[in-house]
Amino acid sequence: MTLAREDNSPTQDVLSGDDGQFSFAGVAPGPYHLTVTSAGFATQSISGILHSGEDSIVPQLTLKVAANVTVVRVEPSQTEVAEVQLKEEEKQRVLGVIPNFYVSYIPDAAPLTSKQKFKLALRDTVDPVTLGVTAVVAGFEQAADEYGGYGQGAEGYGKRYGAAYADLVTSNFIGSAILPSLLKQDPRYFYRGTGTTRSRVLYAIANAVICKGDNKRWQANYSSILGNLASAGISNLYYPAKDTGVGLTFETALIDTGAAAAGNIFQEFLVRKLTPNLPRHDPAKH
Repeated sequence: MTLAREDNSPTQDVLSGDDGQFSFAGVAPGPYHLTVTSAGFATQSISGILHSGEDSIVPQLTLKVAANVTVVRVEPSQTEVAEVQLKEEEKQRVLGVIPNFYVSYIPDAAPLTSKQKFKLALRDTVDPVTLGVTAVVAGFEQAADEYGGYGQGAEGYGKRYGAAYADLVTSNFIGSAILPSLLKQDPRYFYRGTGTTRSRVLYAIANAVICKGDNKRWQANYSSILGNLASAGISNLYYPAKDTGVGLTFETALIDTGAAAAGNIFQEFLVRKLTPNLPRHDPAKH
């Protein structure tokens, strides 16, 4: 129980007995305000005026059970956060056209689930622009008579296109979906955007052989390294015999790793400027 006075004199507090009775002694005459509180019950208040020499008895008070207030805070799961971020990444296109899906501009992005890794690989593999670029690559190879064992004409072009697209499919699914799912690694490049030019170049090159794990810790990029080797090895099944072999397999894998390092450098210094509709994020804050 709390007794307050309008003259700003100190308040008085007492506890009621087991029978609910309480009393205040030595209360000066004048207006007063009495507040009754008890855990689990709604607060009750009563006001009155105490006259000189008077013993004031307040009416019986019955406290009502307080209404329970439950606060439920709903936070999205890590998978839901990753899905939202993935949808943003699927909108990333250099010059608004060329897919740039495998780059995260959010340093602490949520790790992808296996399903999301396969979804991203499929999205990149069947993108119309990807199919068009593959057709152009096959055309240049035919013009330069690369992989001469395929011959020329429509048949030769079809074989070159099929081989180039098979390279893309095996690289995407083995190196960016299957192995990352098994090894719990993130197949994306995480844009840095801050630091000296030298530090960013070294970061970009290093990211050809290191990556973030699903635990957000940096580790050797076994998914990419083994994926390049596997993809190059599988290509021996459909490239002309003179363009295959163990030596060429390792050479192709090394070339792919070097190409990844060069691509990362372009990501750090050029691609972001040419990619509209990026997530609003300031890398300097991380």
